[in-house]
Amino acid sequence: MTPEQTQILASVETFLARRLPPAEIRRRDAAHVPPYDLLPEMGALGLFALAVPVPEGGLGGDWATVALVQDALGRHAYMAASIFNRVVGFGLATIRAHGSAAQRAELLPLLMAGEAFCALALTEPQAGSDAAAIRTRAVRHEGGWRINGRKTWISDAEGARWLILPARTGPEPAGARGISLFLVPTATPGLAMTRLPKVGNNCMPSFDIGLQDVDVPEDALLGEEGRGFPHMMSTLHFSRASMAATVTGAAEAALRIALAHAQEREQFGQPIGRFQAIAHRLVDMRMRVDQSRLMVRHLAQLIDQGAPCRREAAQAKIIATETLRDVADAGMQILASAGYAAESDMQRLWRDSRLYTFGEGANEVLRDSIAREMGLTTRGMA
Repeated sequence: MTPEQTQILASVETFLARRLPPAEIRRRDAAHVPPYDLLPEMGALGLFALAVPVPEGGLGGDWATVALVQDALGRHAYMAASIFNRVVGFGLATIRAHGSAAQRAELLPLLMAGEAFCALALTEPQAGSDAAAIRTRAVRHEGGWRINGRKTWISDAEGARWLILPARTGPEPAGARGISLFLVPTATPGLAMTRLPKVGNNCMPSFDIGLQDVDVPEDALLGEEGRGFPHMMSTLHFSRASMAATVTGAAEAALRIALAHAQEREQFGQPIGRFQAIAHRLVDMRMRVDQSRLMVRHLAQLIDQGAPCRREAAQAKIIATETLRDVADAGMQILASAGYAAESDMQRLWRDSRLYTFGEGANEVLRDSIAREMGLTTRGMA
């Protein structure tokens, strides 16, 4: 790491130790308290402005530094990493790439300061990995747009200032053509949210959203009309890189918990880590985490070079999320009853990890995408 990166990470560690000590992480998880109150301090530290060019008001850093921050956040508390990624991977990346001059001027300073964030409202009851199957529709209405439809499993929607919402504006009933992106304020009349109960990620609440005659002005359109699908695809590598770096940090945390337990827990007169079955399992966990981190850093390098990286972003997301899933599961086996206890940090990592292999693109669908880039024909996505 460069001296500047070392300094940035030191400030992140200090911030996390003060705002999210272990007892506070457990309290928030048990009470389902999201980390939105952390945003202004993250903004004051300059974390959201790291990879934004100086002419746009940012610090002009690189994605490699962002990935290091995401790894550190994920290792300490995934809740902090998830809200960081909401700002960086969804909001800043999309608005910088496709926002109008007026939208960039209004939103970028708020996002970089941690004063607001956006939630991506993509998934619908019949559209998830098949994003082109969305049915929510926007029609022109009195100088703006009227939106009707339903979105579901939208993370952090209630705390967001805006939804980045794809809707059909063309005549096509399905498919990638005729989809447009909109910036919809969450306070808009006609927009109703219902919180969805789930088994993990308690500090990242998800919502079912109904849109009934939701009227937005003409300038709510984000990017070009009818090009919402390629707009979404063009910035996906940022969100996938964000998830990969974050869950790599979480996998590191699971490994450290398991290793500490194996060194302290004694059975048959010696620490259990001295038994070959446990030692080899921990070695495999160490190798998986290191491989994931190397993939994340390779992807960050490609992003900083401006090189095409759709395949590498998909690979990094698959490798990292499956690493966390498997490392957390192995950690639960090593800790046994100690890991299954409600107050255990391992059980939180274990149940939370199950989301990421299908969140933000199911790994099976990403494998289909990689197969097509390899020139293979699959029966998956069209």
